[in-house]
Amino acid sequence: MAQNDTLVNGWQPVIGLEIHVQLQTNTKLFSPAKNQFGEEANTLVDLIDMGLPGVLPVLNDGAVKQGIAFGLATNAEIAKTMVFDRKNYFYPDLPKGYQITQLHYPIVKNGVVDVEGKQVRIHQAHLEEDAGKSMHDVYDSESVVDLNRSGVPLLEIVSEPDIRSAEEAVKYLKKIHQIITYLDISDGDMSQGSMRCDANVSIMRPDDKEFGIRAEIKNINSFRFVEKAINFEIKRQIKVLESGEKVEQETRLYDSIKDETRSMRTKEFANDYRYFPCPDLVPHEISEELVKEIKDNLSELPEEKQKRLMETYNLNEYDAGVLCADKSTADFFEEVAKEADVELAAKWIIGDLNALLNKNDISLKESKVNAVNFSKLIQNISNNTISGKIAKDVLDEVWQSGEDVAKIIEGQGMQQISDEGELEKIIDKILAENTSQVEAYKSGKDKLFGFFVGQVMKATEGKANPGLVNKLLKNKILG
Repeated sequence: MAQNDTLVNGWQPVIGLEIHVQLQTNTKLFSPAKNQFGEEANTLVDLIDMGLPGVLPVLNDGAVKQGIAFGLATNAEIAKTMVFDRKNYFYPDLPKGYQITQLHYPIVKNGVVDVEGKQVRIHQAHLEEDAGKSMHDVYDSESVVDLNRSGVPLLEIVSEPDIRSAEEAVKYLKKIHQIITYLDISDGDMSQGSMRCDANVSIMRPDDKEFGIRAEIKNINSFRFVEKAINFEIKRQIKVLESGEKVEQETRLYDSIKDETRSMRTKEFANDYRYFPCPDLVPHEISEELVKEIKDNLSELPEEKQKRLMETYNLNEYDAGVLCADKSTADFFEEVAKEADVELAAKWIIGDLNALLNKNDISLKESKVNAVNFSKLIQNISNNTISGKIAKDVLDEVWQSGEDVAKIIEGQGMQQISDEGELEKIIDKILAENTSQVEAYKSGKDKLFGFFVGQVMKATEGKANPGLVNKLLKNKILG
């Protein structure tokens, strides 16, 4: 995307993202408490998560390995020595009064991600613990805190200010989502907070030498909201500057209902947090042997998977790219392709199944369609048990109920009609009822052939074998 394409009313947006990724470890970053979403409040809490004195943190090696894997996948530098710091601030959902994080010596730095040909640099990715969750809507006059999330391991991925539009920001965010899910270090579920994003937004004139003053929009939890929040903030800052006022460096909240950002607090600086090395955790050495071991066992990344699908299944680049857009879809395709026609499977996943997912705004994992059942659907299409039209009805039924494909077809009598004698009787009746159209077709109006096919499909409720119908119709009309 050329720079001029990203100007808004003559202003150049400059965007950097801080993405918080919840890592998929069994236990929390510094405690043995279970790391799991959705449990009853305050049931997954260890002494250290409650901030009780005299309890020492123990680093989770699994989180370290996942951080290294991300660094390797983004061609980043892996630290030989990383240090944990205390970030001090007081908030009800942070009982210790500080968060253990990494400021000067993160686990990963200087990475890069290719976003449709544009290189977006990663300044660093660091490990840190999550805070608890304040809840203000449980009781009428009181707020309460759930500490289940306190201490959950996060990888905060900080980009350089290389992004120039809300559209680019979403593409970059989706790329990071793709990488972490392919690495299987996070489920990336934004609705559950497994991945959330802070967006730093400023604007400048194209010939300015320095970036403008930025505002940070906190905790945005969907791709769509990221785009809307950034676009609102760009327009707001343009309005502020063009009215002769100054943009404040501050933290803002995105209100998705009103589709606007509004001020939360004046932006803190690093000094406000009084960072210092955590005295309870010594500097952590990362050996070359460990990095090599993780590199040798690194999961297949999106580009590698796309290339393999093209080679293994003879898919074109576009189809392989769509299937590999997320790991669950690519895995689903490979499972279906074990038993079903590959080309037909790809066509139906990319087409009808994706349309249902998009229409209902859910992921494949959340749907009732599983690979085994979908494979049966494709097999029934390819062996002519059902027509393509009927297959759409079967897929709709599977989507609604999750019912077995074979049971749906048999139970509802959806089998395709391929009996020539039966079809000939239907065709004869239709031709007898439409003699003028037959004569018109014979006189050169070729488009009328579709009319006859449609009449046959209507008479058979879509169950007629289309190929056979075409053949019989031509024989009957043209002799």
